[in-house]
Amino acid sequence: MPAEQLINQARPYVNGKWLAEGREVVTVTSPYSNEIIGNQFYATMEDVEEALESVFQAKKTVAQIPSHQRAAILRKAADLLDERKEAFARLISLELGKPLKNTLDEVARSVETLQLSGEEAKRLVGETIPGDASERGTNAIAMTFRVPVGVIAAITPFNSPLNLVCHKVGPAFAAGNSVILKPAPQTSLVAAALVELFLEAGFPENSINMLLGGVEIGQAIVKDDRVNVISFTGGTVASRNICSIAGMKKVLLELGGNAATIVHEDADLARAARLCARTGYSNSGQSCISVQRIYVHQAVASQFKELLKAEVEKLKVGDPLSLETDVGTLVDENAAGRIMNWIEDSIEAGAELVSGGKQNGASVLPTILFNPPKTANVVCQEVFGPIVSILPYEHIEEAITEANDSEFGLQAGIFTNQLDLAYQVAHSLEVGGIVINGTSNYRLDHWPYGGVKNSGIGREGPRFAIEDMTETKMIVLQLS
Repeated sequence: MPAEQLINQARPYVNGKWLAEGREVVTVTSPYSNEIIGNQFYATMEDVEEALESVFQAKKTVAQIPSHQRAAILRKAADLLDERKEAFARLISLELGKPLKNTLDEVARSVETLQLSGEEAKRLVGETIPGDASERGTNAIAMTFRVPVGVIAAITPFNSPLNLVCHKVGPAFAAGNSVILKPAPQTSLVAAALVELFLEAGFPENSINMLLGGVEIGQAIVKDDRVNVISFTGGTVASRNICSIAGMKKVLLELGGNAATIVHEDADLARAARLCARTGYSNSGQSCISVQRIYVHQAVASQFKELLKAEVEKLKVGDPLSLETDVGTLVDENAAGRIMNWIEDSIEAGAELVSGGKQNGASVLPTILFNPPKTANVVCQEVFGPIVSILPYEHIEEAITEANDSEFGLQAGIFTNQLDLAYQVAHSLEVGGIVINGTSNYRLDHWPYGGVKNSGIGREGPRFAIEDMTETKMIVLQLS
């Protein structure tokens, strides 16, 4: 099934209906070719109200579906997605400019995420707690159950437009909740195709509603008291706005990072350079855990710089629909322009341009900077683009201190052959996860994924997301 036949109209899905008539329509263009590939219809504020009421009314229906049935529906969704993996991969590449080899991997991960969610639907277990630990509870016993919270608001970004929707909708439905989805406007075609697939797999028609639009649509969802949990993946500014208006509801945030990877003097430098090149520029660096800051021991910094340059210059930049392409485009030309400004500012401040640093439309060549100032945007902010900076250090404590000197704390990596050093670094870095003898950019979908500081609240991964999408209900039995 070609991507062009999968879907080319992204419409809001509200209360069991696909809406288009009378809604504002905008064209969807490919960031690589600038060709029009579809249309997107924005929801109205009346649509928002209808969708919120729809999922609110549906929450009891979804909660009453037996766990084995929810699991079967999610398995069916996974099977359908696997059958259409090439079509979905091509659609992501068309809409986002992400290389086909990466989008095929994203679809495979999405299939796995839905499978995992289906498995977890049957593991909503509680426990029994004897009362006689207290003198007053000699003749009592408590039983705990995991019960759905009700309505999940899922707000997703453009960079992994398929898998991140699956990471929210899959666990939410597995736990027995209804979902109101607001995907990123940049990748609405992918989201609409996935919602169609969910419905074909057996999701009750009102169990999921999807709204398309801008910030005002998201704010209306976040404010509404019919929503019980907000699961948001995106930037820090938007997350602060969400927290300020959400009111009395649980907020789960998977935010950004400026991930550090440490390369110590005893590391396998060739392997470290190869992995840093591969994971620093995939999806043009548009990943929260993309390799951004590489702290390299000064004794091997020059050697590593040349090794990394050689690996990076092997990467093929071009048409995202070609399986030969390693690096496609950024999401649009504005993003590419910002990246170029950050590169130029760093060079003016004293950084050495080792490789790259050129723009063509929405594409920027994979760029290596050597020793930019620690106050440069490419070091202290989230780049979200194809820039990697090499920063020499003398002592490991210095690398740890500089890696921690960030408002973010998502993931990090360390290359070393010293087990005691690896553990020292792992326990000292202020991050949600650290990869030993790997880069920051490594994630398996069943692991707990999330960060500390301004990198977020809560953890993704079906098992761990379900913990936040359910409540503990206690039933007490008092014996006579």
